[in-house]
Amino acid sequence: MKIMLVNGSPHENGSTARALKEAQSVFKKHEIAATIFWIGIEPIAGCTACKTCQSTGRCYQKDQVNAFLEKAEDTDGFVFASPVYFAGITGPLKCFMDRVFYCGVFSGKPAAAIVSCRRGGASTAFDQINKYFQIRNMPVVSSQYWNLIHGNGNRPDETEMDLEGLQTIRTMAENMVWLLKSLKAGGYELPQYEKRVRTDFIRGREI
Repeated sequence: MKIMLVNGSPHENGSTARALKEAQSVFKKHEIAATIFWIGIEPIAGCTACKTCQSTGRCYQKDQVNAFLEKAEDTDGFVFASPVYFAGITGPLKCFMDRVFYCGVFSGKPAAAIVSCRRGGASTAFDQINKYFQIRNMPVVSSQYWNLIHGNGNRPDETEMDLEGLQTIRTMAENMVWLLKSLKAGGYELPQYEKRVRTDFIRGREI
């Protein structure tokens, strides 16, 4: 089994990375391969709605999105993490997730969100990440509290004082391990979904 942990912070080794490493330690304890994917600091453009990815499975824009998609196909579970910017996730991570999730390689794969913040805005950022999972038929992994950790962005040492936050992340990771093992043991295929019906909000007209 493989798990990919996505660091959406501009700091490769800040508080967000510290939170991901806490989850990673649990996965490794259970002998599950867990790698951290940092989206980096190079510009990540937003989705242009060209729909190229619908036929190719890749974005026409050459950046970290396609590098991630290459790894995502044979990955079993995901953790997406972001610091809080104005009560939301970072701009680059928003662009990254918009394009990644439009490619649709996630159905049936468990996922979890983590946010790090200095003070407030964590709940809305946490909810923002979870929205991507909920529209792609992904089981959302929960914990004993919302998966957030406090600390000043580029001061990961401060997060060490958030004992509850660190424990919450470890609990989430244990729950993901349990779910992944349960899915593997069950051996069931994904449901056979109906052909999707898409309508607008005017007269129920199909689009």
